[in-house]
Amino acid sequence: MSSLFHTVGSIFQPIFHLFGWLLAFFYGLIPNYAVAITLLTIVIMGALTPFTVKSTRSMMAMQKLQPEIKKLQLKYKGPENRQVLNEELMRLYREEGANPIGGCLPVLLQAPFLFILYSVIRGLANKTAAGLAQPRYIPTGSKMYHNLIASNGQINVFGMDFNLKPLASHGSFGAALPFYVMVAAAVGLQYFQMAQMNNRNRKSGQAIPSQQLTMQRLLPVFFAYFYLVIPTAVVLYMIISTIIRIITQDIMFRTGVSNPNKAGEKAIPSASKSEQPAPEKPTADSDTAKPSTMKPPPHPRSKSKRKRKH
Repeated sequence: MSSLFHTVGSIFQPIFHLFGWLLAFFYGLIPNYAVAITLLTIVIMGALTPFTVKSTRSMMAMQKLQPEIKKLQLKYKGPENRQVLNEELMRLYREEGANPIGGCLPVLLQAPFLFILYSVIRGLANKTAAGLAQPRYIPTGSKMYHNLIASNGQINVFGMDFNLKPLASHGSFGAALPFYVMVAAAVGLQYFQMAQMNNRNRKSGQAIPSQQLTMQRLLPVFFAYFYLVIPTAVVLYMIISTIIRIITQDIMFRTGVSNPNKAGEKAIPSASKSEQPAPEKPTADSDTAKPSTMKPPPHPRSKSKRKRKH
């Protein structure tokens, strides 16, 4: 197992050094670890945004197709119709531009970045056998390197060591409270991001699959444990990345980019005035042919006759 980790680590070494160089570069611009991590997160999310847009559109398409999917499942019930059902579902997905696993794309793509950032953060706090700081993956002549040597590997941000895990021993509850607040913020933002999608579907009248509601409830709980056992610097990365995804989704919903059919929709040109049939002009024959509904005015002689009778 150790040889496997060593092999994987050796493959990722150039990427670790690239991210370490970027982190040190941003720290050189603004000497604050939180700001440097935030700027690095913006760069990463900028690269992942096209995939986030595609994933969101795919999720919206899948939710829109839920009634059709249920119809097909009822029509082709039973194990003997499983192959036909799969073929019909794939045809439906292909025609509507939907992808059943498209919603998992951002999570799958973000996993390598979490591993890379986790490794780089651990490398920043690396120490020798004698307990002296020896940061890894960042240029030795950078300002971040010298500050880490001076702080003996501590990533100090507003009195917090971002290299520590939230569950680590902080000495007192007051010292641990800011770490727990960050975990709560990360979980709350993730829950809000998932609820943002479901609320948008409710407003549009689309049914929300029960599996998605279950995922919305359980995933934040799973991530809460994950955030408690990773360095706080990585928790900060998750907070910033989730905020960026929330903003991205909001812009998509407002502009209609999340509509999976928008790209394929074409405005139907209205018929020009020359192509439209001209209204028929009433002719003399048509006027005489129609029975008149108005009573003719009384003749003046009829009044005089009535007076004579009286």
